[in-house]
Amino acid sequence: MEKHHGHAASNAATMNRGPAWLDVLQGGSGLVLVLFMWAHMLFVSSILLGVDAMYAVARMFEGEFIFGRPYPLLVSGAVAFVSLIFVLHAIVAIRKIPASYREYRLFLRHASIFKHSETRLWLVQVITGLVLMLLACAHLYQMLVNPGAIGPYASADRVWSGRWWPLYLVLLVSVEVHGGIGLYRLALKWGWVNPRSGAAGREQLRRVKWAITGFFLALGLLTLAAYMKLGYEHRHNVGERYVPQQQAE
Repeated sequence: MEKHHGHAASNAATMNRGPAWLDVLQGGSGLVLVLFMWAHMLFVSSILLGVDAMYAVARMFEGEFIFGRPYPLLVSGAVAFVSLIFVLHAIVAIRKIPASYREYRLFLRHASIFKHSETRLWLVQVITGLVLMLLACAHLYQMLVNPGAIGPYASADRVWSGRWWPLYLVLLVSVEVHGGIGLYRLALKWGWVNPRSGAAGREQLRRVKWAITGFFLALGLLTLAAYMKLGYEHRHNVGERYVPQQQAE
């Protein structure tokens, strides 16, 4: 009998670890996506340094500097990997979203009664997360099936003449806000802030979060504006690929 009870207790303990492991998986995948998002923004913003800089970055990710010629499939592989992490993160995160209208009403009632800033941040994260499930999938699919269409003119044509800029604008705001809040909540959950600092430490972390979000939002808006300007100037030659002057000679 004691052996039976011990086995049952062991199984119960194992089952109880499930939500904890899902939280670890959600936090770890979210952290990877946030770091990727920031790196992606820095690389994409190379257009602010000129068309040659953006061209060099695009060819770098296609392996031209290593293999002597570009291989766009390398980009498809990277996009496929990020897409898998994105889907995994969405699956483990969606379990915490209210699944019915009744649950949403209870949550909104709770939020209106307690008026807690963390609750409002969580609600914003849910809304931006739902937006990302739609828009990010469209962007990732476009990059996956057409990896060779990355370059100064090709990207600018897609933004302006392809009329993707409204999607990119909403995507930019959603991903930066969602990622910033997610990293902030992750820092609190994983104890990256000294618990003894209390509310002051939490407020300081919140300021850092909004400063980082503001920086990448500003950088993203400037970058999007640069692609729109280049796309507008190139609107009569849609489909033409940029060729550096030294290669054209």
